[in-house]
Amino acid sequence: MGFVIDLLLEKSLDVFYTPIFMKKNRPAYKLSVLCNVEKEEEILDIIFKHTTTIGIRKYFVERDILKREIIDFKSSFGDVKLKIVFHKDNKYIYPEYESIKKIAIKEDISIIDLYREVVSEYEKKSKFNL
Repeated sequence: MGFVIDLLLEKSLDVFYTPIFMKKNRPAYKLSVLCNVEKEEEILDIIFKHTTTIGIRKYFVERDILKREIIDFKSSFGDVKLKIVFHKDNKYIYPEYESIKKIAIKEDISIIDLYREVVSEYEKKSKFNL
């Protein structure tokens, strides 16, 4: 599954699989792929070529997304990409995973602690417009 997921992630919005049991209590995996319609044929080709499935169920879904901005933030740990997300009168700050992962590895810091510290630094600086 790991190989197929890597291939699918290059063409899709997101991919995940769930362990399930089929009829006669046979273990299996449910592969879920979120993709744009334009990529559907490529996605199907990957799944049929690299798995043992002989059928795929498809359905369309709608998606609501929040307004967002991605900014570069100079934290005390280094440069971090932040996703600023807006919902009604609320603003949420999310450090981009790959951005803080590199710092956490380099500095040997817990990614959770780094996440919290970067958000705290951003909130302090933006509050005072520094």
